[in-house]
Amino acid sequence: TNTCGEEEPSVFCVQSGSSTITACQNCNKGDHPASAMTDLQTHGNVTWWQSETMADGLQYPESVNLTFPLNKAYDITYVRIIFQSPRPESFVIYKRTKKDDPWVPFQYYSADCRNTYGLEDRAYALETDETAPLCTSAYCDISPLSGGSIAFATLEGRKSALVDFDHNAALHDWVTATEIRIQLTRMNTFGDEVYGGENVFRSYYYAISDVSIGARCKCNGHASICDPISLPDGSRGRRCRCEHNTAGDDCEKCADFYQDTKWKRATASDAGVCIACNCNGFSTRCIFDEDLWEKTGHGGHCIDCAANRDGPNCERCRDNYYLSEDNECLPCYCNDIGSRSLQCSRGGKCDCKPGVTGEKCDVCASDYYDFGSSGCKECNCLMAGSWNNQPSCDQTLGKCECKDNVEGKECSSCKPGYFNLDEENKFGCTPCFCYGHATVCWSEPGYTKSLIESVFARNSEKWTAIERGQELDSKEVRYNGKAQDIGVVASGRDPVYFSAP
Repeated sequence: TNTCGEEEPSVFCVQSGSSTITACQNCNKGDHPASAMTDLQTHGNVTWWQSETMADGLQYPESVNLTFPLNKAYDITYVRIIFQSPRPESFVIYKRTKKDDPWVPFQYYSADCRNTYGLEDRAYALETDETAPLCTSAYCDISPLSGGSIAFATLEGRKSALVDFDHNAALHDWVTATEIRIQLTRMNTFGDEVYGGENVFRSYYYAISDVSIGARCKCNGHASICDPISLPDGSRGRRCRCEHNTAGDDCEKCADFYQDTKWKRATASDAGVCIACNCNGFSTRCIFDEDLWEKTGHGGHCIDCAANRDGPNCERCRDNYYLSEDNECLPCYCNDIGSRSLQCSRGGKCDCKPGVTGEKCDVCASDYYDFGSSGCKECNCLMAGSWNNQPSCDQTLGKCECKDNVEGKECSSCKPGYFNLDEENKFGCTPCFCYGHATVCWSEPGYTKSLIESVFARNSEKWTAIERGQELDSKEVRYNGKAQDIGVVASGRDPVYFSAP
């Protein structure tokens, strides 16, 4: 955020350790750019970045930020800084794990940790919080005036790193960074700035000749090669060549269709291989389902199942479909008015409302009528009066279908001239024996039905016939020896009755 000579040439003076010997020179644009901190250097050909001086107004609380984008996540092992100027009195190393995430302090340096950053000097990380940043006063002296360095090891002072770093997720996150920032907070001085000499102010500035970041390409244990790539902005980056069915720049997730297990970092004892989803051949896409993983130990939830399939493994038919004998999912087509549900049974039979029938619940049952949202109404046809003793009615009006000698909406009464509604009577009711003189009759109480057995083996066995109240001549009763029965022919439209002996 601050480089000398960028706006206009500026003058700086080099500290010599003597208050009387000061060498000053100009800093022009391009003399000490930020790129000089990361270029290749040889002995005797040192380049460095340099800030403006105290004479230009640079002093606490104004700080200078130096940001180093890594263009990928890395496991940081150390950060080393070599200063061309005296080392700062206070500065901080920050890291960022993801773009646009907040900056997280990695390490504080200050000659006065408590007053500057509110931290104890040279403390150790507690085992209960090993990702807390620490502060040290080491490396904060004004000497040497040039060539002084600091080296920050990310896991130093954190005991678990020596015991079981492989399985410590918190420490893995702690060393992860995609960017490093060095914030220079306060300069070291000899105290002579209080006298206000111009060249004294010009002798205080920040200058860094080299920044080295020791890091390993973060692949979470799922790759042994990190390939160089070109990024959309034209810069260079790297991408892990992922194994174990993992994917992502850092192998930080399971590859598509390998979502049956929860992703985890590989360790020396467990490669953490991602397992393919089981979609029974009906889908090539799936997602990881946390709830399903907790319930079943399998997290692969298939999506976009083909052939009208559904379920985490495309193992069943989708709603309102059923599995046929040919193992195909076919639509139920349940009538939305007559069905309790649009879902049918395995055989395709729909669940009908009261009084409704049919494979798709689209018609009233034989003894029901008025098909509607509540089902069908019961006709209440009397079985004894119904045709063939099978209650059935008109499905619009509810009129029952009666036997020949029966009438009424519910087939519950005999027609005029008939009596004794009987289930065993094919015609329902028996004609009255009134010889044409009345049309109303009924069964007299006190009488019961009894069975008279006649086999007609040789003759009519004295059965006679009566027509218009008169007994017919015995010759009119004809005997059929072959069929072993008797019969009579009426002379007109009046009924003829047999009379038992």
